Amino acid sequence: MPRSIYIETYGCQMNLADTEIINGILNEQGYELATDPEHADAVFMNTCAIREHAEQRIYGRLSNFAHLKKRNPRMVFGILGCMAERLRKDLFERNSIIDIVCGPDEYRRLPALIDEALLGEQGVRTQLSRVETYDDIVPLRTEGLSAWISVMRGCDKFCTYCVVPFTRGRERSRSLHGVVSEARELFDRGFREVTLLGQNVNSYRDGDHDFAALLAAVSSVDACLRVRFTTSHPQDMSDALIDTIAAHENICNYIHLPFQSGSDRILDLMNRSYTREHYLDLIWRIRERIPTVALSTDIIAGFPTETEEEHLMTLSLLEEVRFDSAFMFKYSPREKTRAWSMGDDIQDAVKGRRLEEIIDVQRRISYEINQTRIGKMERILIEGASKRSEEEWMGRTDTNKSVIIPESNISPGSYADVRIVAATSATLFGETPTPVAVRAA
Repeated sequence: MPRSIYIETYGCQMNLADTEIINGILNEQGYELATDPEHADAVFMNTCAIREHAEQRIYGRLSNFAHLKKRNPRMVFGILGCMAERLRKDLFERNSIIDIVCGPDEYRRLPALIDEALLGEQGVRTQLSRVETYDDIVPLRTEGLSAWISVMRGCDKFCTYCVVPFTRGRERSRSLHGVVSEARELFDRGFREVTLLGQNVNSYRDGDHDFAALLAAVSSVDACLRVRFTTSHPQDMSDALIDTIAAHENICNYIHLPFQSGSDRILDLMNRSYTREHYLDLIWRIRERIPTVALSTDIIAGFPTETEEEHLMTLSLLEEVRFDSAFMFKYSPREKTRAWSMGDDIQDAVKGRRLEEIIDVQRRISYEINQTRIGKMERILIEGASKRSEEEWMGRTDTNKSVIIPESNISPGSYADVRIVAATSATLFGETPTPVAVRAA
């Protein structure tokens, strides 16, 4: 039986959290983590199916792994996650090295699938579940300061461009007790920030407990524990949730709220269930209750039938809201979705040009917002050395902005106040930090 596994993770934060669940399941069965595929007995790729480019990356990576299978035919190769659910038949037909295809709701079966693969049997487990939440599984995490906590799985929104309901199934929530216990265990181990994850966390429901109640409960673990969450759907962003964020200092003043398009017609085609007016009213209510909030969003350029005028509506919404940051993409048609039948009538060059215009506007806005922070004090949680220099440290504000500071004797995991002296569109730069004692609960 193989004793070491290697997992590469692609895609969203949910996949990162799932990899920790997989590691926890296999660790309980005696498997150890390998640091590279060359020295592993089993190699897995936890995949994403949101866009075509993500899938092509996986096929390319499988080609790179072929020499390992040739050298050691007993090495087990598996595809996990959303791509496994979406393309299970195609994966076996195109790749002779694959032994296991396992979807997001079948990870408990991995130990048995590995055993079967060693006997020469290909294993496919992609059944979606209405109940699986892995609430009883302890994710295997390395030491650190920040951790993902998956609070719910699946999605019931059925946006016409999105494969998530087909690859991850319908919505189901973990218990409030299970999430809070996990957050408390992480804090006791030295983690100082958790991010609550779900395809639509606003839909969380554990009996009478909604997401606002869960957020308040996790924030009560300790005042030194920062709490973030993602992703929210505008339709379900309640006043109670906004008030909960405003009422707790350790719930970060940062909200990711995708709007996708500035056109009501395109929003209707996307089945987003809100209008531009509703979205802007929601932004106004959030900023009224949380004046210091930072907002980010998702935008799709070139959705089927999008006109030039509708593209300009998206640009005008960017100018009106002035997001701190955004995740911006060209539309990528996905089989099984309703948008697939709409065709893909926007030329790729037009999509690319519209995307670049969106990026240019957002980059300018991000720069202008960050410039207003120069001379101001920001409280940061110091995470460790900067990626660009060991002589600099990086911290993050509760508004999710990265701050680069000179190296100091303040240890990672500590809070510090920093005066901002410079800024780009993506990063703030500060002076030597002043340590801050945050009251523990």
